[in-house]
Amino acid sequence: MADTARPSRPAVTVTRALPAGVEQRMADLFAVTLNPTDTPMDRAALAAAMAEADVLVPTVTDEIDADLIAGAGERLRLIASFGAGTDHIDLKAARAKGIIVTNTPGVFTDDTADMVMALILAAPRRLAEGEALVRSKQWRGWSPTSMLGRRVSGKKLGILGMGRIGQAIAMRARGFGMEVHYHNRRRLPEVVERAVSAHWHPELDAMLTEIDFLSINCPHNAETHHMIDAERLALLGPHSYLVNVARGEIVDEAALVDALRDGRIGGAGLDVYAEEPQVSDALIALTNVVLLPHMASATVEGRDASGAKVIANIKAWADGHRPPDQVLEGWA
Repeated sequence: MADTARPSRPAVTVTRALPAGVEQRMADLFAVTLNPTDTPMDRAALAAAMAEADVLVPTVTDEIDADLIAGAGERLRLIASFGAGTDHIDLKAARAKGIIVTNTPGVFTDDTADMVMALILAAPRRLAEGEALVRSKQWRGWSPTSMLGRRVSGKKLGILGMGRIGQAIAMRARGFGMEVHYHNRRRLPEVVERAVSAHWHPELDAMLTEIDFLSINCPHNAETHHMIDAERLALLGPHSYLVNVARGEIVDEAALVDALRDGRIGGAGLDVYAEEPQVSDALIALTNVVLLPHMASATVEGRDASGAKVIANIKAWADGHRPPDQVLEGWA
């Protein structure tokens, strides 16, 4: 579709309920179809929306694969995703069909980094166990040997994926007296390393043998799928803790359960899972893991900012401009 053919008031379908202010602004600007019940769309509903809309606004819960994109109507020229991740969209198929994909980077950086630090504290200090003990009315009062955990100050934190979020975590971890290590495909510029006081490890396995905490903050793709498997969990050792707020599929969940159950790692803090929203009974049965419902980005401020970016991307596209947050992998 040529720029001149872009509708000034495009038909926009939103797959999940968004903050009220965001939805109102969309209704003011676009011919928008909302999802007031917030019920996730099944495949048939997604296909129907993609057949009729000019713009689709999906979230991480919507799997937009090559077959759905192939069946999209000729009107669909923009997928303006609500959220930073794009692993739920087949970018290659979208590009082949001339569909622009945008995301909302940066708005959840501080929220996610805060949650990582919360889990870094919660897992070794056994916060979930302590809260459950009080609610059970079984607590019998303070004792010198009761609810003993591990301190975080003086410990080594390894960050897998040193983008915006990884760097924000590093800054926070230094405030807790932690020594920061990281593994990334590319080494950060020296000035950035100095700013966050981080040590680069070109080999992930070498880093895993040195650290006390592992924070997973890389995207999920073919290269990172089950990157943390049984062999790499063994490198961490029984004194170490794993925190994952990125994508559940980066960790071999069955291997993690075995390691936690057998005491081969000390504990874990998880906000994401391999088969969301299902969480395995084996994980739920463990007491040395803190389990959260994919809430690292769940702040009012972050969700409002994400919605504002979606609107800006749609508006720029409708006005004939390149959206500011176009995902450019493979584009000229």
